[in-house]
Amino acid sequence: MGQTPRVAAVGVGYSTTGRRTGLNSRELAIQAAKAAMADAGMTPKDIDGVAVLWAVSGPAPPGVESVQALDIAQMMGFAPVGWYSDGAGPAYIGTALQAIAAIRAGFCHTCITFRVINQRLSSADLEQGQDETPAAGDSQFTMPFGQLLPLQAIAAMPMQRHMAVYGTTEEQFAHHAVTQRYHASLNEDAIFRDPLTVDDFLAMPYITSPLRILDCDYPVDSGSAVIYTTEERARDFQHKPVFVESAAYSGKGYMAFEIEDMLESAPFHTAKQLWERTDLEPKDVDCAQLYDGFSIITFQWLEALGFCAPGEAGPFIEAGNTRLGGKLPLNTDGGACNVGRRHGTNFCIESVRQIRGQCGARQVPDANTSVWANAVGPFSGAVLMVGD
Repeated sequence: MGQTPRVAAVGVGYSTTGRRTGLNSRELAIQAAKAAMADAGMTPKDIDGVAVLWAVSGPAPPGVESVQALDIAQMMGFAPVGWYSDGAGPAYIGTALQAIAAIRAGFCHTCITFRVINQRLSSADLEQGQDETPAAGDSQFTMPFGQLLPLQAIAAMPMQRHMAVYGTTEEQFAHHAVTQRYHASLNEDAIFRDPLTVDDFLAMPYITSPLRILDCDYPVDSGSAVIYTTEERARDFQHKPVFVESAAYSGKGYMAFEIEDMLESAPFHTAKQLWERTDLEPKDVDCAQLYDGFSIITFQWLEALGFCAPGEAGPFIEAGNTRLGGKLPLNTDGGACNVGRRHGTNFCIESVRQIRGQCGARQVPDANTSVWANAVGPFSGAVLMVGD
């Protein structure tokens, strides 16, 4: 089999993004694919692997179409491919790690990865009873007692627990939102760029206490793509390669009530594996792009990855450490709360762009190492990326 190849990201791209774009799943994927290929300076003949994760983030509107890996391969001219996947894991980390593993195993040499998300039914639709999805799987055990949504299970309850055990304050969550909005103001891809203050944040309504609306990522139609290849091939393309230094993936069970400790869930196991697979340490990281589907998730990743001790994420953020110019610039694209729900792809793309030095006013000086992370609670993954 020979030596395991080093894997690099060489192309990144987004589709048109908005709350309702009017684009179907295939159009979102094709737009993102073309953008990533243009970024890399490659043609369809350069690609021999495809990994797609498509989903509606919640109950699906009537008639929504799915997108599959072989459909994209055929429409884009990649086919025949040596490897393909229609998704693994609940977010972009699944397709990213499948592509990395496939290249290392020799199934393909260049794999394009996607996260395509279509908008869910609106709250008004749900109130009118248009969601006919039956209770199945884990939900059949919780539904008789009322809805147990991600809002409660992986957001509000861990948030409340963090506040109760460590003394974390709502003002500290506000400081996190304010910092991310500042970074978003410097990013033309961001949807929300207007200034935000702590008072603005605290004036926002609760969704489920203590979770406020600005603690949540913004739902959108979106397509995102990242292309990975071997080190040997990576040097033939348009930009300097950004290498996968270390990667980890962890799970502890999907049912919310199976997690014994809300304050030490899957990210802690993922982080342990990530650092065991590299000689680098948290102090070597120049910037971090950590999942913010709900703001408490970012707090948990900061602690799990060792950037601060358990319980210290709130004071760490409040002190300005995560702002551009601080000790650890965090979510420098503005995070999914401001660029829209991309389920982690944006954090990978921002890591690549920071290491390339392409981020303009939000560029971290001399950035050469970035970690990006995805998901939380019962499942999580992280990738450490470096330049030459």
